[in-house]
Amino acid sequence: MAVLSVCMNPALDREFYINDFKIDKLHRLSFEMSKMSPGGKAINVAIDLATYGVKTIVTGFIGGYIGNIVLTELRKVSDLITTNFVHIDGETRENIAIIDETNHTLTEINSAGPRVPIEDIDHFLRRFSLIVSSADAVVISGSLPQGVPNQIYGDLTKIALKHGKKVFWETKDEIIQESLKISAPCILRPDFRKDKILFGRELVTQEDYIDAGKELIKYGIKMVVLSYKIDYDIVVTQDGVWFLKPLVEIEHSHLLGTGDTYMAAMVYKCFKSDNLVDIAKYGYAAALAKTWYRAKVPPKLEDIEKAFEKFKIERVE
Repeated sequence: MAVLSVCMNPALDREFYINDFKIDKLHRLSFEMSKMSPGGKAINVAIDLATYGVKTIVTGFIGGYIGNIVLTELRKVSDLITTNFVHIDGETRENIAIIDETNHTLTEINSAGPRVPIEDIDHFLRRFSLIVSSADAVVISGSLPQGVPNQIYGDLTKIALKHGKKVFWETKDEIIQESLKISAPCILRPDFRKDKILFGRELVTQEDYIDAGKELIKYGIKMVVLSYKIDYDIVVTQDGVWFLKPLVEIEHSHLLGTGDTYMAAMVYKCFKSDNLVDIAKYGYAAALAKTWYRAKVPPKLEDIEKAFEKFKIERVE
């Protein structure tokens, strides 16, 4: 089995562990209190999948000095990861995460990314059309660099579905809205890290989340997984609505990368089961297990199994 992981806006991720972090103050860090790694949501998914023995092809746009570092570091991760990026003139972005375990906070500063010319976008679409047949599933995840239209998730999904591939999305509202006009994925996990918004509407109550999930299902999506205020997840399918709730306290400062672990685990499980709720449960267990780790690293498979004892699922509709 192989997965095509589309990361159109990769990054060099920098993690800084600063207890009792305060603004307008100098913080000096020892070597072990900082970490650098290849990033971007779909790259994180590929790294997790490689840990679980799944081959991945990572594609997207990459460029400049930072881009070369990202490629070098990514190729060190695993022989199961191959890269097929379109190289651009712009400089790949950097992201910063500040983890404060004393105050249980995670502060993220993400750059917008380079501007991609139209000719590079056309090149990427042609390349995607050629390589998608070599994968069993497609993950399209993360933000878009400047110049790339919001509808591109839909364009890529339309191509992938013609080849009979399962498609997974994780992204923000404006990309979802435009891309759904063209095509819909099998599984969607909206990115609520910045704004709790879907279809241009702010989600506040449980009912708001459930209604938004049901509206997404009307587009042909088989399952929508919505994170409700970090506290728990709401799963919506054509057959019903479920809540996934933790039975243990979650360390909020360890949330970096949990969404990507969630996605990777769902993709991994989809090769073993067609049961959508089981797929969502496995993703939730993996994300919960990830919070037991300090750094942005995937949990071990045995930890995922242990995590099943740490949450409950209840059908609400």
